[in-house]
Amino acid sequence: MDTVKLKSPVDGSIYIERPTATDQAIDAAVSRARAAQAEWAQVSIARRGEYLLAFLEALLSMNDEIVPELAWQMGRPVRYGGEKGGVEERTRYMVALAEKALAPYVPEERPGFRRYLKREPLGIVFTIAPWNYPYLTAVNSIVPALMAGNAVILKHAAQTLLVGERFQQAFDKANLPKGLFQNLVMSHAQTEKLLGSGKIDHCNFTGSVAGGRAIEKAAAGTFMTLGLELGGKDPAYVLPDAKLDHAIANLVDGAFYNTGQCCCGIERVYVHEAIYDDFVEGFVAETKNYIVGNPLDQATTMGPMAQARFADFIREQKAEALRKGAKAHIGMTVENDREGSPYLAPEVLTEVNHQMSVMREESFGPIVGIMKVRDDEEAIQLMNDSPYGLTASVWTTDTEHAAALGDRIETGTVFMNRCDYVDPGLVWTGVKDTGKGGAMGVVGYGNLTRPKSFHLREKI
Repeated sequence: MDTVKLKSPVDGSIYIERPTATDQAIDAAVSRARAAQAEWAQVSIARRGEYLLAFLEALLSMNDEIVPELAWQMGRPVRYGGEKGGVEERTRYMVALAEKALAPYVPEERPGFRRYLKREPLGIVFTIAPWNYPYLTAVNSIVPALMAGNAVILKHAAQTLLVGERFQQAFDKANLPKGLFQNLVMSHAQTEKLLGSGKIDHCNFTGSVAGGRAIEKAAAGTFMTLGLELGGKDPAYVLPDAKLDHAIANLVDGAFYNTGQCCCGIERVYVHEAIYDDFVEGFVAETKNYIVGNPLDQATTMGPMAQARFADFIREQKAEALRKGAKAHIGMTVENDREGSPYLAPEVLTEVNHQMSVMREESFGPIVGIMKVRDDEEAIQLMNDSPYGLTASVWTTDTEHAAALGDRIETGTVFMNRCDYVDPGLVWTGVKDTGKGGAMGVVGYGNLTRPKSFHLREKI
């Protein structure tokens, strides 16, 4: 029997092992989902919301068990309490928004006709979720997909196998109709086969650019819709009028929270020359406050990376940057910080440029480069000099100036004086190699439904 093994970054042990579903079990799950979805589509939006809020309560009740599970699975320190705050905010918002977002659109009146446009569920939504924010990223599509009348099949990352099981337990406790949500453990080959089968109506994938290309290739010719949130290299621009202490505290957190393993984490910072020295001094001092260690220890503020190979990639980026003239500022001693270990210290680099991997390729770890810029023009040119575009943040006290800069930045979200946040009232989307589609808000519901026009001639 084929199995999936989860190697914990905490101590290298096999934390969980699960058998992959058989091909027959996957086919049966799809059949159950199709049958359940046909009935679910007839359930009122208000009633669907009751089920989803019951699911939320069931999931939140498990949080004391979920938090240490996350530490063992992907290394996030227990002190941060898991992801329940964001899960609750997004779930409650999307449930409350559903009636409005899914309401029929009625164009201007035309005598003798009744005309309107409805949003119909797509059918079966296949969510392929990542390990870095395993609950939040899954909720982004699962909750609105179900609220919109779809069935959902979840394939969670091998690094966070227990998360899929927690979702299943919570939906079962909420008494969601059988077959409407199903968690499956699948191999890559089985995933590609299902995507190419023509039996899935939409796939939502969060992961690497290479993974997104594999999804598109596997789904080619099926005409299914796709939501792809892929790589990122999110920039920040700190202007001379920024509130410096606020910018430093938030950008350090944006760079290093979750050990830098965040799609919208800050990976490169451009600072106006007028405040550059003060910014770097403060940023370095704040970074040195991190305590790297066992994530099960309440004192730890930065745990290991999810896998040793991710940490080794950060070590390679740092070494290459130093060879090319970059300056490292932290020099923190961390136990087990060596090649082949997931534990490593956060790092801040200056004297960097865009010929260095650390300023061009997604790091997805606790390293950040800081560059001095002369003016807005140079900052915008550098911010846009990337194959990615998920979020970008501007740090200034001038809202109109920030908005004008944002119009020129190639990105999915423009922040001012904050970063590393998903607002469920807007849309979570990207440009360029970061992907396509969008989650959350009215647009998120639009991407999980199809339009259906009614053109009814009443007077003959």
